[in-house]
Amino acid sequence: MTASGQRALRVDPVDRSVLGDETAATDHELLAQAQLRVDLAIDVTSALTGSLNLRRTVLRLLDLITPRMADWAMLVLVDDAGGLDLHGGSDPTYTSGVPRALVEGSGLDRVLRSGQHELLHVAMELDSTGALGTMIPDPRLRDEAIGLRPADVLCLALSARGSTIGALVMIRGAGRGFPEQEVEFAGLIADQASLALDSARLYEERGRITSVLQASLRPPALPAIPGARVSARFRPAAEHLEISGDFYDVHGSDDDWLLVLGDVCGKGVEAAVLTGRARQGVRTAAHFDRRPSAVLGALNNVLCDNDSTRFVTVVCARFRPSPDGTSAEVDVAVAGHPAPIVVHADGVVDQLDVAGIAAGVVRDIDYTEVRFTLTSGDTMLMFTDGVDEARGSDGFYGMDRLLALLPAYAGAGPVAVCEAVEQSVVEYLDGRAHDDIALLAVSCER
Repeated sequence: MTASGQRALRVDPVDRSVLGDETAATDHELLAQAQLRVDLAIDVTSALTGSLNLRRTVLRLLDLITPRMADWAMLVLVDDAGGLDLHGGSDPTYTSGVPRALVEGSGLDRVLRSGQHELLHVAMELDSTGALGTMIPDPRLRDEAIGLRPADVLCLALSARGSTIGALVMIRGAGRGFPEQEVEFAGLIADQASLALDSARLYEERGRITSVLQASLRPPALPAIPGARVSARFRPAAEHLEISGDFYDVHGSDDDWLLVLGDVCGKGVEAAVLTGRARQGVRTAAHFDRRPSAVLGALNNVLCDNDSTRFVTVVCARFRPSPDGTSAEVDVAVAGHPAPIVVHADGVVDQLDVAGIAAGVVRDIDYTEVRFTLTSGDTMLMFTDGVDEARGSDGFYGMDRLLALLPAYAGAGPVAVCEAVEQSVVEYLDGRAHDDIALLAVSCER
């Protein structure tokens, strides 16, 4: 074992106990066998290093092991629920799942619990198939292994970062066996594979957590508002695992609705926590006073009381459509956020004249709000700074470019407006990195 706890590969050209007849093996053969082991170790390292796709890592490992190390191989991984996922056999793409209770007390269970390896010899006799059952709990895979008798079965624990994440089962038939040095070498390969598999597993787990958290920060579907149409678009900063700080929400009932769009300073888990707190804070405050200025004031004080160094920019709009859908009374307040834009049915485009300090910076701020009437054919657009601050070859996308784009979509409605803005920004970026882009638009509808 090395100082890091991993096995070190030992190459001994005069060890005649390696693979086969001791008297027949020559130094040349032994050196060739040792070189094959070194080559395989290098191939495993190069093939698995950097792969963060668990399925791909499993397939690569099985492809390298058979037939170079074994006639047959099965990979066992412990899943999140404590069950076992089985991979491999004669078809490397084959997978099956079994409950952990099914293998309790078996040889496989001992390996998973102890972190050690076990080596079995399986004879031709029918009653010898029970030994295979202790290592291979899947009937299909077990039937394949039975066909290899007489055989030797080596089961190695896969351990990484202090825990056993699975096991590697290899079978050699036709009297090949697993001499001591080959068992040691197999342990080295298992150590290398363990780290690669665990890294891929953690990466995918983090991705799932990110997706769940991200989805929880936005409503799964926008509600239907009588007398209005609502649309939203969201484009994350990049194909990475940072959790976005952008969020939007729409809630209310009958003829009184609150539309909120915001951006939390920073990204990651801390930003996600603050995003959830901000969104819930808005919903709670709206139960007591639905005025946007009051909602933002309450949110600001809640965030200031948490002693966080982060802040939130928010635009909050109270939307009250008329029963016939011809107009809506809209009250808007902002906290450090770009003011909404109104695209009128006649092509005139205005950005509301309203401003306010970001929430979570200074306590007891009085936010101002503006009121206007949205008529049939008009669309109000709310957006995060991922739009105007998108950086292309000519610098920022900018408000002027956005305001010049929108007149062509007068009367087109919120869906078309959101799609047009997103497409224009993406084309301007021309593949460059960008911040999160969130859009929320609403219009009256007869």
